[in-house]
Amino acid sequence: MSDPRLVNLARLVTEYSLRIREGDQVAIFADTVAEPLVVELYRQVIRRGGHPLPLVISPGTDEIMLKEGSDAQLQHVSPVLRHIFEHFDVRISIDAASNTRALSGVNPARQAMRSQARRPLIKAMLERSARGEMRWNVCPFPCNAFAQEADMSLAEFEDFVYDACLLNDPDPVASWQRVKARQQQLIEWLAGKQEVHLLGPDTDLRVGISGRPFINCWGDCNLPDGEVFCGPVETAVDGHVRFSFPAIEGGREVEDVRLWFEHGVVVKWSAAKNEAFLTEMLNTDEGARRLGEFAFGTNFGIQKFIKNMLFDEKIGGTVHMALGAGYPESGSTNESAIHWDMLCDLRQGGEVIVDGELFAKDGKYVMWE
Repeated sequence: MSDPRLVNLARLVTEYSLRIREGDQVAIFADTVAEPLVVELYRQVIRRGGHPLPLVISPGTDEIMLKEGSDAQLQHVSPVLRHIFEHFDVRISIDAASNTRALSGVNPARQAMRSQARRPLIKAMLERSARGEMRWNVCPFPCNAFAQEADMSLAEFEDFVYDACLLNDPDPVASWQRVKARQQQLIEWLAGKQEVHLLGPDTDLRVGISGRPFINCWGDCNLPDGEVFCGPVETAVDGHVRFSFPAIEGGREVEDVRLWFEHGVVVKWSAAKNEAFLTEMLNTDEGARRLGEFAFGTNFGIQKFIKNMLFDEKIGGTVHMALGAGYPESGSTNESAIHWDMLCDLRQGGEVIVDGELFAKDGKYVMWE
């Protein structure tokens, strides 16, 4: 018998986040560990008249390809995937894994090669999403691997996940609408501003935002949610930043990442752990050394770093930035095969100054105090 909270999550994704309609072509991507949520999403799509296509990946297959595949195989893009990204109406990605470290022994250059080959897919999805032709959502399935990363039991992690998605509220849809309205206050304050100046431990960074709209994230593309973001001006990022928490990508934790920017480009970098992987990712393509996203986390219901960016980037009072591809609707023109979010904690001794005015201090937004 399904956990009723899982059923409610599937309903929230299909009815509220994605507004599944009759005739929608819906792809559901997931690890086999997330099969219970795949089934519930499939059921809800059917009930709403859509056409679900589950694409469930067996653990170990990515590792086999990356370790044993030829260059030609790594660079091959399935015509089935191409068709989905170019023509389907909806894409659902379930955030779950059997082993979060499965790719930690893979040569990062091979990961970069595969990412580069799939760059046209990401470009197509982002462009279609910006035009309103494709809706997408990343949602979580509470699994043992993620619970272990979060230093929780599975039962504790399930409670954490469903609470973060506001499924314990009497009316989750109304709760997410309130999140949307509150975040809109920040967006309206930021409208027309020119520059964000971050000051904090080992951080002094100026980010140009002139002409770049901030986007309100209210549970449509992510669950849980709680952020406002923009595409920073590609040539107007200067200074240095230290990312307080490990930057996790491709099965690796890159610790104590520090980046130095000049005119929008990363010109110097360091990491206390897995610096070689950081270097390889920065060398993926020209766009990998520029920011495609700059965002403020606004979900004060999430305060614990759990090594999962779907949750961590939403932590209230933090800032995150993504190296690589930006979202066209946010004004970004940066293109890359990667989109790598990194988290900067400004809750202890940090300030955010926007056009000379204090916007946030010690992780608290001035207008909300």
